[in-house]
Amino acid sequence: MTIQKPLLSVRNLRVWYPIRKGGMFSGPPVNLTAVDDISFDLYPGETLGIVGESGCGKSTLARAIMQMMGNVSGQVMWLGKDLGKLHGSALRAERKTFQMIFQDPLAALNPRMTVAQIISEPLRFHFPELSKAEITERTQRMMGKVGLRAEMINRYPHQFSGGQCQRIGIARALILEPQLIICDEPVSALDVSIQAQVLNLLKDLQEETGVALIFIAHDLSVIRHISDRIMVLYLGNVMEQAESAALCDTPCHPYTQALISAVPIADPDMSQKTGYARIGDGDLPSPLAPPPGCVFHTRCPRAQVHCSVEKPPLSTGDQNRRIACHFPDTAQSASHVRT
Repeated sequence: MTIQKPLLSVRNLRVWYPIRKGGMFSGPPVNLTAVDDISFDLYPGETLGIVGESGCGKSTLARAIMQMMGNVSGQVMWLGKDLGKLHGSALRAERKTFQMIFQDPLAALNPRMTVAQIISEPLRFHFPELSKAEITERTQRMMGKVGLRAEMINRYPHQFSGGQCQRIGIARALILEPQLIICDEPVSALDVSIQAQVLNLLKDLQEETGVALIFIAHDLSVIRHISDRIMVLYLGNVMEQAESAALCDTPCHPYTQALISAVPIADPDMSQKTGYARIGDGDLPSPLAPPPGCVFHTRCPRAQVHCSVEKPPLSTGDQNRRIACHFPDTAQSASHVRT
């Protein structure tokens, strides 16, 4: 049996922002830690889902992997190369092998460029030796793969719906035939029916091309539908990570359980049978002053004194599960979380 090597290996990744609390003359800045010591591997053809509340560090993590952030420590290994040590043309050469799809499909597209120009721009940048006819042929073929008609090729973004604009973004990301696409909440701005179309499109394209995905979203039901593994973030920290079905059916961390409790389902009787406590009163703590010990203890329904003193390690459990909790729950079941 051949053991696959990971496409992407992230080790002890940390991202921070220097913040001046009282303005530019207030003294030395205070560091806001947006991503705190995150490590994981991603394998060819796999989808890693990343879920959590707004402000938990999901998008910052994605941009740090893409080398779009400053103030980063740790290591991002891509195909055996340390991206943090690459600069200029060396980094640009690697970037054609991993691409990104952004959250707002219309804002991500240049309104002054036609669909043909938007989709083909990466080809023209990375492969200047291609002829105009070759670029047009590849662009039209990619448009067909994402469900866009050939006669749309000279239209502008404002002439498309949100779902169609996201298809343009997907075509642009796929035109270089990358090995990884990072999807930063690509369906959050779309209607539910359009969300399903885009998710199914991504799954079909993944089966066809073998591309790996990092898929970021707020909605755990969306994440389950598309992911092989799921990572749950809170205040820049990994709370739990496991195979998709295992995490959704038997969540161990109280924050994961609270996220599952928040998933709306059509059957009101079923929604009362989860047995999971919801997040306690209070807003998400400020990342400028995160709680001591476990960062979730101020909102955790099972928190004890020990939780406020010592930060729990990210321990390894059954089914390749990793949990950052002093008192994980291994008995519950959440089979109601549907795709």
